[in-house]
Amino acid sequence: MKKVLVCGAGGFIGVHLVNSLKNQGYYVIGADLRYPEFSHTTADEFHIVDLRNQDQVSELITTDLYEIYQLAADMGGAGYIFTGNNDANIMYNSSIINLNILREMVEKKINRIFYSSSACMYPEHNQTDPSNPLLSEESAYPANPDSEYGWEKLFSERLFLSFAKNYGIRVRIARFHNVFGPESSWTGGKEKSPAAICRKIVETETGEIEVWGPGTQTRSYLYIDECIVGIKKIVDGEYEYPLNLGSERMISINELAMLVGRLTNKNIKIKNVTGPIGVNGRTSHNKLIKETLNWSPPDNLEDGLLKTYKWILEQIENTQ
Repeated sequence: MKKVLVCGAGGFIGVHLVNSLKNQGYYVIGADLRYPEFSHTTADEFHIVDLRNQDQVSELITTDLYEIYQLAADMGGAGYIFTGNNDANIMYNSSIINLNILREMVEKKINRIFYSSSACMYPEHNQTDPSNPLLSEESAYPANPDSEYGWEKLFSERLFLSFAKNYGIRVRIARFHNVFGPESSWTGGKEKSPAAICRKIVETETGEIEVWGPGTQTRSYLYIDECIVGIKKIVDGEYEYPLNLGSERMISINELAMLVGRLTNKNIKIKNVTGPIGVNGRTSHNKLIKETLNWSPPDNLEDGLLKTYKWILEQIENTQ
């Protein structure tokens, strides 16, 4: 049985990835600063580890590992990334985690890793038009991310690719586009827009909810199940450079809120308020992933939103 390590196994995507790898027959070792918040881990081992600490990383990473999945990062939604209040932590924490892991891979002669990057690394100037953003993989340069989170992701992509070139490590990289679903943060400031909107619609007594910015800013959203399938296809594939992993269906934030309202039979009224919004337009460009993997994520927005809403409703009911 092959041993794999999931760094960030206590987080939203990490929890689902651990479950998938277990179902595929791997011996799964999870590592994170904390246990999963909303469910018990299915990992064979789970280690509470500060991946910023080289000694702890050295103890965690052993020579018998077949592969590492590196999802650990300091991240969150627009309320965390775009205020500017967390930039130093975002840059330092995520960078040092990646440096520590790669150093140990070289020392222990482990040569397979998956790295989770983000669409936030794309240039801000290519995302000013809500109806026509440009996020094809080759558009990443000249670089101009809209946040320090995006700059860190871009740097770390180059870090992993440099280690691939110089040390023969088999690196696979996905640029995630707004992954959502059950077991994600839904309150507290780090939640993404689908979870925040679902929570607001559950909690509203008047039918009115607040949406940051004009609400015309657009995004595409990838349900967690499709994300996990995409990770496996990228890891199993032969393409050696970053690939977009997201849906091509673009929707404005106001439209997203109204869609959740229709799916849940709620009569919603939107109040647009001042708040961090990030770029004006963002959607996944899937030409390259189709060419290299003969696959791209299906559109599962309505089903995913309904599942996410019901899960958040359960969380709120359980806290009352």
